[in-house]
Amino acid sequence: MAKKAAKSTKAAKSDDTVVRIKASSSKPTKTTKTKQAPVVEATVVATPAEKPKKTKVKRERKSVATPFIAFGGYFKGAWEELRQVRWPTRRATWSFTGAVLVYTAFFIVFVLLLDALFKYLFELLLGN
Repeated sequence: MAKKAAKSTKAAKSDDTVVRIKASSSKPTKTTKTKQAPVVEATVVATPAEKPKKTKVKRERKSVATPFIAFGGYFKGAWEELRQVRWPTRRATWSFTGAVLVYTAFFIVFVLLLDALFKYLFELLLGN
């Protein structure tokens, strides 16, 4: 067993091998009173050397229909995305609309008050 582990550690040092180690502890039996050391098994799995593959890129002739096909593909994808949308209920839509109207009214009043304040301050400064 020790010889196998020694051989596997030498093989593990190369770049194209993977070592998988499994450790298990053995339980002492009733007849033996001393604990046994855990058993370690090592297996070496060789991985194939990976070489980058060279592929030739074929250049296709552009036809007149290509832009129209792309245009149709865009709308097909957009329709698929719209089908995945989780649309709000009618009640939620009205509550969102009400919130937008309230915030809009608040900021209209706020901007008008600032405008009146600045107009008053400029009139004091310029003395008109």
